[in-house]
Amino acid sequence: MKYLIIPLFTILCLIIGCSVGPKPIDYGHVGCHYCSMTIVDKQHAAQLVTKKGKVFNFDAIECMMNHLKDEDESAMALFLVNDFDQPGELMDAAEATYLISENIPSPMGAFLSAFAEDQAAQFALDNNGGELFTWNQLKQEYQ
Repeated sequence: MKYLIIPLFTILCLIIGCSVGPKPIDYGHVGCHYCSMTIVDKQHAAQLVTKKGKVFNFDAIECMMNHLKDEDESAMALFLVNDFDQPGELMDAAEATYLISENIPSPMGAFLSAFAEDQAAQFALDNNGGELFTWNQLKQEYQ
C-alpha cells in the first residue's frame, strides 16, 4: 500500500500543477514578464497562459502585445486582459473592445485600455476621444 501512495501523490501534484487557467495577479509584488516593471495598475494588466499551464503576467496590454511578437500564438491557451471598468477582473482578450485614447494613460504609454462591454468602450470613446479596436485589429497594430 505504501508503494502506491508516492506515485499517486506525484500524479496528483502533476495534475494540479499543470492546470491551464488564469492565475490571480499579485499586484504590487510581481513584475511584468516583458518590461520587469512591478504590476500595480489593475485596469491595464494582462496575462498569457500557455497550453502547458505556464503563466506570463504583464503590467500593460501593450507589453503583452509586444511579447506576442516573439511567441508562437498556437502555444497559448488563454489571452487575458483586465476590464478597465472592473479593475482586477481578467477577461478573454478576444472578447474585449479596445480603446486607444491619449486621455486615458496606461502604464507603458500606449494609452491602450480594454473593455468587456461595447457600450462602455463607446462611452469612454465619446468622453475621451481616440479609436476603438477589436482583438484582431489590435493584433494587426502590433505586428
